[in-house]
Amino acid sequence: MDSSDSKIYIDAHWRSLNKENEELCGDRVQIRRSDKCLVLVLADGLGSGVKANILSTLTSTIISEMIFAGDSLEDAVETIASTLPVCQERGIAYSTFTIIQVYYTGEAYIAEFDNPSVIIMRDQQVLKLQKETKQVNGKKISITRFDVQPQDFIVTFSDGVLHAGVGMELNFGWGQDEVEEFLVEHVKPADPAREVTRLLLANVNYLYGGKPGDDSTVACLKIVKALETRVMVGPPSKAEDDEKVVGRLLSATGKKVCCGGTTSEIVARVTNRELTTDCSELLADVPPKGFIDGIDLVTEGVLTLQKVSRYLDKAARDSAYAESLMLSKEEDGATSLARVLLESDAITFMVGLSDNPAHDAIAYSPISLNAKIALINEMAANLKTIGKIIHIEMY
Repeated sequence: MDSSDSKIYIDAHWRSLNKENEELCGDRVQIRRSDKCLVLVLADGLGSGVKANILSTLTSTIISEMIFAGDSLEDAVETIASTLPVCQERGIAYSTFTIIQVYYTGEAYIAEFDNPSVIIMRDQQVLKLQKETKQVNGKKISITRFDVQPQDFIVTFSDGVLHAGVGMELNFGWGQDEVEEFLVEHVKPADPAREVTRLLLANVNYLYGGKPGDDSTVACLKIVKALETRVMVGPPSKAEDDEKVVGRLLSATGKKVCCGGTTSEIVARVTNRELTTDCSELLADVPPKGFIDGIDLVTEGVLTLQKVSRYLDKAARDSAYAESLMLSKEEDGATSLARVLLESDAITFMVGLSDNPAHDAIAYSPISLNAKIALINEMAANLKTIGKIIHIEMY
């Protein structure tokens, strides 16, 4: 799908509180993104501990894998509903689940089986939508279809959230209605998905007196306007394409980034704007940034990209490190570029295929075109792992 088809992107985050004295959580969330949609599955395994963890992991994995293999949401629901056994003693399924599928064109589908109802918030009010009920292998599945809008919040959670503080003085009749009221009162329009999960789970933990009596998981999707960051790296193979590529860079709906000395000179020439160098933030191994009016970030090329790639590789394996990068006050070229990429929802790398004559002078570090492309591919792979939508264009 061309990124221009996208009306919205999705900020997604989830967190869990484990039941007191349990090392493993019986809830499981899977979030998968393709170039067309995002799929979130929250599964809640019966009971707690290892058995519940295995059941919820199997449920969420099977559903998300099926949808990404091309099966419809209905097919995935039918398969998992017919696969899940029922506990003989209690007469209930071994795992409950919620599936949320949101396309970047705006269509959304929610399927719910025995989990608390998904809360959809728009304009700081809870949106009440018509649900369709389907019987699948004797199990009652609720289906909701609607079109999302930027600034909508979609919040789903396991029943441990509703059980918070049951039998304790702190509960005060906490239930689905109270969760909705809490979110309406405390969630601000500017809050990211991460903050919504933090707010709700913090209150759940308070109601449990800091000793959760059940696994409690919150997952939030925040719909945001489609903003695409474009990164121009290297000169186009044909000089006559300079204007076209720079024009595409300038038409980005998100951040505009230029990497490389020769590339920066092309952008400055085509836009008829001055290119200056910023030496205020110098690191020994990161060349200084540049500045061109109308371009959000101008950096040196391959040396900066190599450091950014190392940052992204670590960020893809450690979400705490990724968060620290986004909060970093450092302003050098590599940290600034890593921060821009981590804050972006969709990124298009515009890679010029001209062999850069400037590299011929670097006798100690010959940098081939293939090496540059490999570097961009490495960065793209790590950004996809982190949850970004990536396009690579060659010129």
